[in-house]
Amino acid sequence: MQVTAIIAAGGSGTRLGAAVPKQLLQLGGRTILQRAIDAFRSHPGVAEVIVALPEAIVAAPPSWLEGVRVVAGGARRQDSVANAFAAIADDTEIVMIHDAARPFVSADVISRAIDAAAIHGAAIVALPVSDTVKRVVREDGASGGGVITETLPRDEIFLAQTPQAFRRDVLGAAIAAGRGSATATDEAMLAERAGHRVHVVVGDAANVKITTAADLERAREHDVRQPATSRVGVGYDLHRLVEGRRLILGGVDIPADLGALGHSDADVVCHSVTDAILGAARAGDIGQHYPDTDPRWKGASSIELLREVAALVRGRGFAVENVDVVVILERPKIGPHREAIQLRLAEALGIDAGRVSIKGKTNEGVDAVGRGEAIAAHAVCLLVPVS
Repeated sequence: MQVTAIIAAGGSGTRLGAAVPKQLLQLGGRTILQRAIDAFRSHPGVAEVIVALPEAIVAAPPSWLEGVRVVAGGARRQDSVANAFAAIADDTEIVMIHDAARPFVSADVISRAIDAAAIHGAAIVALPVSDTVKRVVREDGASGGGVITETLPRDEIFLAQTPQAFRRDVLGAAIAAGRGSATATDEAMLAERAGHRVHVVVGDAANVKITTAADLERAREHDVRQPATSRVGVGYDLHRLVEGRRLILGGVDIPADLGALGHSDADVVCHSVTDAILGAARAGDIGQHYPDTDPRWKGASSIELLREVAALVRGRGFAVENVDVVVILERPKIGPHREAIQLRLAEALGIDAGRVSIKGKTNEGVDAVGRGEAIAAHAVCLLVPVS
């Protein structure tokens, strides 16, 4: 199922009163927008992220938007979403819409929205209210309160959040309904106007929207109270061994009668370490970032891809502390090449070679690896937070 996420970031954020659009304000070393984008880019179920931005930013996007598709926003939120919708991939089945001003969206919330949209066609995440809700009519000249006209049953009242997710055809109909019509506060309202039933799934109280200066201050306090912690990731890779291929391990060319078969250079050491790092950072997996269906990665150097991934997690506030790898191979022996592999991995990861461990094992004749028909590797990585 192909899922595209649209980040609505076309507004100016005037209510916050900052000199720049609120989505570009810093929050824990990253912009608010960057945090929202990263939540979707790192989700294994999301294939593409498109961001609708003010035209001035589209003309000169910041470097951290590299690799993200950007489109110019419109006068209204629904216009920005329509512009982004026009740019989605042809094979997109589910489209998610998320406010750039919600930087704390979790992977679980994203998953719930995707699943609900796949089943029901349209879904939003929302929170039930806990307070008693009053309908109020303001009196003429009243600056604050007003007169209560009705007490609403709170079990029927929910506070809408984002992401909101839709089947492609449903969102297409909603956008068509929004063209030339009155301004809608979200895409769910447009879907309702188009005659679709919108399903509600449970949201997250931490998935707050930053609108005012007070919201931003609370978000920064929340970020300080929730410091990053060390994370452990595991990785695994296996490739068949065939004639006519090189055997490359950790970026080192190993003399051998058989080499690993794969779309790239089939370096099981780099692939397992890459997956361990991505897993620890909750940033997807190697297949998501470098799919074997993409001709760009045919014959690619896996040590260079590993270097890119190390830079990616540094951009998210983490550094590799150490890596431990077990290579399972009948022959040749890993021992004579251990130091060279450790040095190459350390250089790519930007750490001291003393923090990289490489071990070689055989499979004692068991299964394809034991028969010398395949090679496998397991890796464990520790990431630590950095400022």
